[in-house]
Order: sequence, then structure tokens, then C-alpha cells
Amino acid sequence: MADAHPTDTLTLLRAGHLAGVTRLDLRGCGLQEVPIDVFALAPTLEVLDLSGNHLHTLPEAMAGLHRLHTLFASDNRFTTLPAMLGRCPALDTLGFKANQIAEVPAQALAPTLRWLILTDNRIAALPDSLLRCTRMQKLMLAGNRLSHLPTGLAALQRLELLRLSANHFEAAADALPDDLLALPRLAWLAHGGNPFSQASEQAAEARAGTGPVLPDIHWAALQLHSLLGEGASGQIHAAMWQRDRGGELPVAVKLFKGAVTSDGLPRSEMAACIAAGRHPHIVGVEGRLSGHPDGRQGLVLPRIAPHYRPLAGPPSMASCSRDVYAPGLRLPAAQAVAIAQGLHAALGHLHGQGLMHGDLYAHNLLVDDQGGGLLSDFGAASFLPVDDPRRSAALKALDRRALGVLVDELAEHCDNPAALTALRAGA
Repeated sequence: MADAHPTDTLTLLRAGHLAGVTRLDLRGCGLQEVPIDVFALAPTLEVLDLSGNHLHTLPEAMAGLHRLHTLFASDNRFTTLPAMLGRCPALDTLGFKANQIAEVPAQALAPTLRWLILTDNRIAALPDSLLRCTRMQKLMLAGNRLSHLPTGLAALQRLELLRLSANHFEAAADALPDDLLALPRLAWLAHGGNPFSQASEQAAEARAGTGPVLPDIHWAALQLHSLLGEGASGQIHAAMWQRDRGGELPVAVKLFKGAVTSDGLPRSEMAACIAAGRHPHIVGVEGRLSGHPDGRQGLVLPRIAPHYRPLAGPPSMASCSRDVYAPGLRLPAAQAVAIAQGLHAALGHLHGQGLMHGDLYAHNLLVDDQGGGLLSDFGAASFLPVDDPRRSAALKALDRRALGVLVDELAEHCDNPAALTALRAGA
């Protein structure tokens, strides 16, 4: 039933024709409540998607779905995370993005959780029961109203990815306590767009202004062509830029959606892209978009040659925090070494500009067959707290840990893994 439209799936469900399914997609079906027919699937149901409906509560019978390991209920009308979720015995992945959740009851967090998505809600505090979720690897909390975290984060020893952007943290110590930064596996962290980061953002942007001033590029000077891609924060179009002097230049235009993404705020991404400046192993920016007829924000980026491609695909539900590489991918040693060396240089440049990347993954790395590598996607980038050298050093170490993971993956797909030994040790 994977290819059926959700409304067709709902019809089949109500007719009793879905016995034995393991996955059920009921997105955008206009549901006011969970159909009772779902509970007849308890012997087999493992994945349930209820996103894009009008739900505000879940029935107690949901706890009887004893094989359910993945539940999505984003873009609904929940104001409280349902407490019964904590009694789902196999729950591994839980997504309640873009509701109006203000309360997370202690009993709502199942200790089996590995991946929790509460992005774009109204949560001001998290319960201490979060610390019982010792399997947690990915925790997505951007776009809430958090001003502090539970004490005792050292319990989350398996945590690898954390998104704290666009919250209400007044001080770096509130968002980035010592026990959090000391977690042994944490490698991908975003914390931009909080009150404490404003001074750091301004200082970092000022330091980035040592080179040529980034121009404003008017909408009228751009001719948009095909859509090159779309991500959480916006769409990227091929375009031609008619410059005042120098003729036309092929570029890419990123138009931001203006909403909170899983990584944070588009304005934070724009600030980071600008502050990053120019480097041979970073995609870079040509200018800021101005004069859009609908007032949309945007950046004008260099047009990357078509022979560049992402080194890997993003993590899957199964891999959780690890990228998915093409089956059978083998890289010549010279290419793998060149990619790793370029990443080292790019990361050193970013840290020198007062930035951490926060999302150093192979799927954000564009490569060609000659070993060239371009680091992209600054959606999770954050400014380092310049007035706190100790914390800044700890944040840089997290980026380097992510780099170490990526270099290890390069070695796994290299025809001579030993060629990367020195670079792995230096990550």
C-alpha cells in the first residue's frame, strides 16, 4: 500500500482490507480523531503517519499498538504531548513538529525513544523524565520557548544530534551546560537564533566584513530558471544575474520560506552564510537578495558545476544519525584524501570566522571525480560565543568529532583505507 494515496488508504482501512500491514499512511485525511480501525492492526503495525490532520488528542488504545516503533503526528492541533505515548512499549521515533504543544508531561516520554522531534511548538520546559531516554540519539527542539534544560544531561550518553536553535535561552550556560558539551558522542549541534547568541552573531559578522562588502543583488537583475532543489529552509533556483559591469553570470538563488526549520531560523542561516566568507572548499555567497516583490529573503549563490554531486544521501529512519551511501561506492585513495583535506581546511576557516557548522555530513558535501569538495548547507550553523573561550573550544571539538565520523566513512568507502589514517587521527 506504499503507493496508495492516504485518502484511498483510509477507505481501505475502514473496509477492513489492510489486515497484516506494517506501515499506515493517513497524512492529510482531515481526521478529527484516530479511526478505531487502526487498532485492529495491533498485531503487525510498526509505522503510523498521522501528520497534516486536525488531531488534538490520542486515544488510550494507542498504547495497545505493541509493535509500533515510529509515529508521526506533525502539523496537527496538539497543545499537550499525549501522556499515553509513554506507555507505547516499542516506541523508537516520535515526530510532533509544528503543533501548538506547550506542555510535555513527564509520562509522555517513553524510555525507549531514540529520535524525538518537537520542532516548532511552544514548549517552555522539558520534564526530567527526558533523562530516562538513555537510547536517545537525535533530539530536535528548534523553534520552541525553552530557557533551560533538565539538569543531569550526562545521562544521555548516546546523544549525537541536538537542535536548540530559535529558543529563549538567555545565557550560553543555559543552552550549553558543561555536562551537555561533555557527552561522548555529541557531534551535530545547532544553537543559533537564541538571545544569548545575538552579540556573538554581530561580532562574527563584523569580523567577516574584512573582505569586500557583500553586495545587495536586486530581484530585477535576476532571471530565474529551473528549480535545482528544495530543502527545509527554502528553494534553490538556477538563475542568470545581469551585473552592472561584467555581463551575465550563472548563479543559484536561494529563496527562504521564512518559517522555523528543523535546524533553526532562515535569518540565522543567512547570517552564517554571509559570515563564512569565501574559501575554496565552501560553496560561498555572491550577494544578498533585495527587492523581491513579495518581500522574501534570499541569497545569491555561485552556480555549482553539474558534475558535482552530494557524497551521500541524508540519514534514513533506520540509520538515524548516519548518512546513507550508494551501494558499492568505492573511492580512489587520492580522491578520498583530497576530500578529507578540503574538509579540514574548510572547518578551520569556519572556526576562524567564529562559526561552527553543526551539520558536517557527507550529504552536505558536494564532490567531483577529481577529489574536489565543497561544503554547503549552513542551516544548522551557529556563532561561537566569543566571550566564552572555554565553551567555544568545546563547540569546535564537536565539529571536529563530526569531521572524524565523516573521515571514518570515507575510509570505509576508500580502496585504500590506510591512506586516511593520519587524517582520521587529526580530526
